[in-house]
Amino acid sequence: MKHCEYQQIDPQALSTPTPTPTLPLQQAVVQEEKKGETARRKWEVFPGKNRFYCDGRIIVAQQSGVLPLTLGLILVTTVLFFVFDCPFLLKHLTVFIPAIGGVLFVFVVISLLQTSFTDPGILPRATPDEAADIEKQIDNSGSSTYRPPPRTKEVMINQQVVKLKYCFTCKMFRPPRTSHCSLCDNCVERFDHHCPWVGNCVGKRNYRFFYTFIVSLSFLTVFIFGCVATHLALRAQGGRGLMFALQESPASAVELVICFFSVWSILGLSGFHTYLVASNLTTNEDIKGSWSGKSGAEDTGNPYSYNNIITNCCSVLCGPMPPSLIDRRGFMPVEESSQTVATEIELAAKKEINVVGGPTPSQLPPCALQVPPSPIPLPATPNHLQPDLQTPV
Repeated sequence: MKHCEYQQIDPQALSTPTPTPTLPLQQAVVQEEKKGETARRKWEVFPGKNRFYCDGRIIVAQQSGVLPLTLGLILVTTVLFFVFDCPFLLKHLTVFIPAIGGVLFVFVVISLLQTSFTDPGILPRATPDEAADIEKQIDNSGSSTYRPPPRTKEVMINQQVVKLKYCFTCKMFRPPRTSHCSLCDNCVERFDHHCPWVGNCVGKRNYRFFYTFIVSLSFLTVFIFGCVATHLALRAQGGRGLMFALQESPASAVELVICFFSVWSILGLSGFHTYLVASNLTTNEDIKGSWSGKSGAEDTGNPYSYNNIITNCCSVLCGPMPPSLIDRRGFMPVEESSQTVATEIELAAKKEINVVGGPTPSQLPPCALQVPPSPIPLPATPNHLQPDLQTPV
């Protein structure tokens, strides 16, 4: 009879559910304890075609395979110069040659890495609410199947009309001088161009680094080319000839070839961007002829120019650095990640049930496969226990 009493009293005396339904609750408690660990940063779900390193601190384009080639050519040429040419020039000319070469090399490498690893000025895409609000403003037909032609807005900048185009990818009107990069799939503020040699877009936030890179690289290339030519000329003195000099320093021939074929394009690129800086233009605007009448419009002046070369240069290269707008190291909002957390809880509950040999998920009540509310309702009492609970002791 004591054993019978224990069986009769236990279901009502213990106001806890059976072990199987409590498994999801245990998983939910564990998930709540690990909530901070499972929170994802925004760079992990970034919609653009970019790659991130160092927990989102470094951003590069997805197609950045040419960047190692650029860095490799600079390193190889400079190392050969310091190993095979500098000792001879240091002995026969001056000690300033390796010092000048070292300073230029440091400028080139630092500016290249800053250009490649800096956010070029990516604009965040519109949220669903913002996109819906814009759609309501520009959709005058009221039909969900009708898409109007490419949409534009007109704004006044320095008493000149500038058209803003609508980006169907980012769901917003692009600010002035902004363009959507097809390779990175981002709208970039003051978009200049996408440079595969640096592995990144060139825009508002990294243009000054890009300009410093190409100018310092021009000086470094010309400097190495002149020093190598001087080195070979000094070795060829006394009637020994150029072949003798090349045999004495074969690495100088490699440097000479690399510098000769690259100096022309680098100098031309530096001159072109110097013209753009002095005019306060971008490569994208110059190619399209936005302010010169090439695009079919009237020949209007550049509304962003200050009509002064020094002022334009200071505005482009010396202005304050704008902050990054994408907040790539910020955490995702809880609302956006709640569905992912619920899915992980469900999968964990199913896995534990299968391990302990309990009922299959289809045999559990619906509340067992999701985070249960508090308090948790008890399962229905089995029918075969009802008579025993009413039996007098």
